[in-house]
Amino acid sequence: MEPGPVSRVTRRWAGCRPLGDTGIATPTGRARRDLERGRRHCLRVLDMTGLQDDGADQGSESMSLWSRTVTLAKACIDVSKQQSKCTQRTSKRRKGHYSSLAALPPPRLVSVEVRVDLFVNSTSYGVLKDALQANAHSALRLQCRDFRAEEESIASTVGLLEFLDPAGVRQVDLRFNNLGLSGLRVVLPHMAKFTNLVSLKLPYSNIDVRRLSAGMEGSLHYFATQLGRLSCLKELNLGSSRLSGRLRQLLGDLQGPLESLELAFCYLLPSDLAYLSQSLHTPALKKLDLSGNNLSDTLLQPFQRLLREAAGSLLHLDIMECRLADTHLEALLPILCCCARLRYLGVFGNPLSTRGLKTLLLRTAGLSDLRLVIYPYPVDCYGEDLPWPPSSSSLLNGSVDEEKFSRVSAELQQMLLSTDRDDAIWTTNLCRHNTLDYFSL
Repeated sequence: MEPGPVSRVTRRWAGCRPLGDTGIATPTGRARRDLERGRRHCLRVLDMTGLQDDGADQGSESMSLWSRTVTLAKACIDVSKQQSKCTQRTSKRRKGHYSSLAALPPPRLVSVEVRVDLFVNSTSYGVLKDALQANAHSALRLQCRDFRAEEESIASTVGLLEFLDPAGVRQVDLRFNNLGLSGLRVVLPHMAKFTNLVSLKLPYSNIDVRRLSAGMEGSLHYFATQLGRLSCLKELNLGSSRLSGRLRQLLGDLQGPLESLELAFCYLLPSDLAYLSQSLHTPALKKLDLSGNNLSDTLLQPFQRLLREAAGSLLHLDIMECRLADTHLEALLPILCCCARLRYLGVFGNPLSTRGLKTLLLRTAGLSDLRLVIYPYPVDCYGEDLPWPPSSSSLLNGSVDEEKFSRVSAELQQMLLSTDRDDAIWTTNLCRHNTLDYFSL
């Protein structure tokens, strides 16, 4: 007699043998190998880093970085809860009638490492903390690459940093946290464990070194020492801190050259730029942001020397709201035109005329890599009530004659065509076009 058709259940347990008198099947050697092979083919790593968070390329249905952080954190918590319930049910089955199963080892956990960029603020702190706490025993484990926290307390910031896997973090961005030197003294030591930390951003941290007490002098020294412990650091952002005359002290202990340095609105002095132009950092700089510092007066010559030293490596230069008029631009152009690798130039918020802008376009047309220029509304396109010299606020808040500006914009576009530079974008829009991120340089 021929055997009947083999059922799905029979196939499932064909490679198993009974365990004692219980009739409970356990895998034979072949079945064990099949199970192990299945585990090897399970998803182990899910990389969700680098997804666009904003800009013109983001679709209307795209999730923001904050939304992705909250969604993933909730998913990890849910998985952890379900996993705990399954473990409890399995534990109960191993008792009583199935006591003979107690000798079997528990099933091995197959976990998935989810590589992510995380953004946390006061509204998402709780759920992210719970997800990171569950990491050690969860089937979904968050592995943070770039960490960003806004408006968090010192304790909350330190708590989250402690939960991050040290090996995976390449960037820490703490902004609008009002930490001050006393807060940074607490936070910075917790970053030394991030052995692959390349980028540290601390804008709007409320650092003011202009009138320090004896105790705060010690905090500044300690802060500089802790920066020096970050051996892989290549990008540093201290924007909107008052660092007048202290750049040498802050950057002097770094173990290697920085490639990206953002010092916007830092009240820099000539001595700061003089130090920077002679430091190990300048020949390696790919990105430099000096926006908001007055480059039209005593900083002009030190800035010329700095720009000359950085010309061979510079890809991204931001000098917005630096009070640069046509005469100052004329002095900078010979050196600016030596920055042969420059890709991005930001001069928005400077009191330049239409004539000055046209000169800038013609003189930089030979920079073949220069693809994005953020330029200001020309001063001759403002109303007659514009004060002179105009302040940054008057340029930002003053009324622009849209008809005049439309003509100027059309003329600039025509000049780009006539110089075979229609591949370059010249715009006054600060938000529509993404500036260069350090990791994309």
